[in-house]
Amino acid sequence: MQLIAKTFFGLEGVLAEELKALGASNIQLLKRAVHFEGDKALMYRANLELRTALRILLPIRSFRARNPEELYRQVLRVNWSKYLNIDQTFAIDAVTNSEFFRHSKFAALKTKDAIADQFRKRSGRRPDVNPHYPDVRINLHIFNQQCTLSLDSSGDSLHKRGYRTDSTTAPINEALAAGMILLSGWRGETDFLDPMCGSGTLLIEAAMIAGNIAPQFQRKAFGFLRWKNFDRKIWTEIKAQEKQRRRPIACQILGADKDFKAVSAAGHNSYAVQLEAHIKVQRSTFAKLPPPEAPGMLITNPPYDERLQSADIGALYKSIGDRLKQAYPGWVAWMISSNMPALKKVGLKAAKKYILFNGPLECKFQKYDLYKGSREEKHNNMVQD
Repeated sequence: MQLIAKTFFGLEGVLAEELKALGASNIQLLKRAVHFEGDKALMYRANLELRTALRILLPIRSFRARNPEELYRQVLRVNWSKYLNIDQTFAIDAVTNSEFFRHSKFAALKTKDAIADQFRKRSGRRPDVNPHYPDVRINLHIFNQQCTLSLDSSGDSLHKRGYRTDSTTAPINEALAAGMILLSGWRGETDFLDPMCGSGTLLIEAAMIAGNIAPQFQRKAFGFLRWKNFDRKIWTEIKAQEKQRRRPIACQILGADKDFKAVSAAGHNSYAVQLEAHIKVQRSTFAKLPPPEAPGMLITNPPYDERLQSADIGALYKSIGDRLKQAYPGWVAWMISSNMPALKKVGLKAAKKYILFNGPLECKFQKYDLYKGSREEKHNNMVQD
């Protein structure tokens, strides 16, 4: 099957590596997506195990259309009874970037009308539309005049892991958090710390990576479960194999936050994903947090300045940099932020930089190598060795 996995800008390469590890073939990077080939079992595994994917789409027809009437006629050419029963509900998700189709909702409406009219003409009845919880979700993508119809095998977005029972203001997206950890190269070899952990998303994603636990292991609903060709035997085998591939979590997963509500939320969410035994969270500011022994991986998502004054945010980022230099030699630290002036206040030279998007905000995700002693001393020691 030809398949497409949707993701965030900047995580296409990470997603491609995940797909390669699952056994996908003919992998091609697209913008915010990766095209690949695989069988039904791989599609099931992709939904269960991919950490940076948002949706797994199965394209069923591509065509050109320059107006609503042409779109309607082309959608009619699909035999929709192959994918949808008359007693099932459906919904259309449309994404348009076209001078011919400027309104995605109108394109979705024409697609819905064509499907409903085909059923009505053949049987005198039509399936109902359920925009929130449909049995079959159909994706329409239009770029200029090129249109692609796909079945959405995921249903709800795959960033919804099911463990966020309690939340804080503007929590980081789960798939983005996993992508940040995978970009860092950390796989559980050393201790992990998020000193501004909020509701614990980075901690939970880190624990699942360390234990090789599928991010969707608790999820009950996928789009493909309601498809006509769903194979329960293959799906049962896929889930059993995932459990067999898990490994013991041998590192510490540590978090802290100055806000009591955040600490409480992180605890509740860790419990919801059955990882509370592996995640330790305490109430503390970063400045007062006792540093764990090196080596370790620190990844954090500090405030971006939505509510703080510019002087305050600059002072916060400077304090983060000072604390890293003073207390975390031998560690590797990563920070994500959309506040570029504040990032400069960290006062550390970034060893790596990536552009990522946290919602609509363009961010830099930066790596800092924290040496014991100065960078010059580290370089001299390496030369002598």
